[in-house]
Amino acid sequence: MSLDVTLYLDIDTGGKEKRMFELYDANITHNLNKMAIEAKIYGVVWRPDENGIETAGEIIKPLKKGIAAMKKNPDKFIKLNPSNGWGSYIDFIPWLEKYLTACIENPKAKILVSR
Repeated sequence: MSLDVTLYLDIDTGGKEKRMFELYDANITHNLNKMAIEAKIYGVVWRPDENGIETAGEIIKPLKKGIAAMKKNPDKFIKLNPSNGWGSYIDFIPWLEKYLTACIENPKAKILVSR
């Protein structure tokens, strides 16, 4: 099982319905959710829709704080690496940083998650 995050815009092309224009897409294992909980970013990464979050700009500050907390105390988070080897702190930090960059570059983008 994994988490898919997508940043997108609805574009009016003049047709009957708006079209979804994808700006960013990424996938990560659910095995890292305990790490996200500990970093206080689970709600914004895994469940933005359930927390009233609609746009990428809304998660920039919490992502920055979560990443900083993880980098400040890596041992605390490395201990949460999944025992099955699927996902790790070393994988999660760059994934979060790329997601943060995409949010900074596209703050008005809508967020779609698939769990």
